Amino acid sequence: MEIDRELDLKGEVCPFTFVKSKLMLEQMEEGQVLRVLLDYKPSVENVPKSMEEEGQEVVAVNRIGDNLWEVIVRKVR
Repeated sequence: MEIDRELDLKGEVCPFTFVKSKLMLEQMEEGQVLRVLLDYKPSVENVPKSMEEEGQEVVAVNRIGDNLWEVIVRKVR
């Protein structure tokens, strides 16, 4: 899958992780894919949930390190 933009939010906590992810998606075109890097466990649950509530498509949530996750989101609208 092609990633159009990446947002490194390591060191950030809720609700800033979702807010910054949402702001980045607003700058993107419909159908583009955003990869969000997170190291705060509550954000790993909250960001995908909030994205889906906003109508976006959460493609994947993957653990990619000891305390590091990626959330892949496709902009739907």
